[in-house]
Amino acid sequence: MAAPFSSPTTPPPLRSIFQPNPNPPKALLSLPGSFHRGPHRAKVCYNSIGATSVSLWSSSANYSSLRNGSTKLSGKPVAVKRLLQNRRGVVRNATIEEIEAEKSLIEDDAKGRMEKTIDTMRANFNSVRTGRANPSMLDKIEVEYYGTPVSLKSIAQISTPDASSLLVQPYDKSSLKAIEKAIVSSDLGLTPNNDGEVIRMSIPQLTSERRKELSKMVAKLAEEGKVALRNIRRDALKAYEKLEKEKKLSEDNVKDLSSDLQKLTDEYMKKLENIFKQKEKELLKV
Repeated sequence: MAAPFSSPTTPPPLRSIFQPNPNPPKALLSLPGSFHRGPHRAKVCYNSIGATSVSLWSSSANYSSLRNGSTKLSGKPVAVKRLLQNRRGVVRNATIEEIEAEKSLIEDDAKGRMEKTIDTMRANFNSVRTGRANPSMLDKIEVEYYGTPVSLKSIAQISTPDASSLLVQPYDKSSLKAIEKAIVSSDLGLTPNNDGEVIRMSIPQLTSERRKELSKMVAKLAEEGKVALRNIRRDALKAYEKLEKEKKLSEDNVKDLSSDLQKLTDEYMKKLENIFKQKEKELLKV
């Protein structure tokens, strides 16, 4: 009787790998194709040329991994590559409410930033002095108050007794010298008169040459404001395009939203132009 593990005396005839195996080997491990609590085993399938594929997790004791068409047992849990690829393809679609919320957020942000730009430009224009007294002329002046720079209007009351003078009354009289120093250091060209209680300033009439210089300054400020508005529009458009790439908006949606955004930008451009024209008129008026 031959030994149970002895090799045959003559090798079996060679079979082409392209011929189906008449006696395919049985699956080493098998389970129904669904996950459940408790140990899991891998389902090993054989194709016509004898290659194997693993479609589920291996048992909890010994996990199966797929390498070069063969299975290998190991003591560490590994995910089957094909299963991971399928899982990666599952993406939750955004709801209509979420998309509308994102659109509203972009619109509100653009409008809010444009409104702040107009407020900033209005303040910048008001700080440019004309031949007429205006408390806002001192808006940009900062005073060194107890070692900290603060705005003049936060530590003093500013008024206009008449059309050609300004009156500064500090809440703390000890700050008078610091206020006087800050006004002299500014580019307003004003001469403060400190009487120990308040500071008075006369607004001199602007020369023709000075009016032209200030007019150019205001025009430059207006152009900076327009650039800021265009940049806000650009940022909003990029946000819409991002939603389109994420398949949350269609190309037609983006076109409609871009059109609405352009109308909003034109509206604020017009506001800025009106403020600029008004300031220019004040400067050139003798």
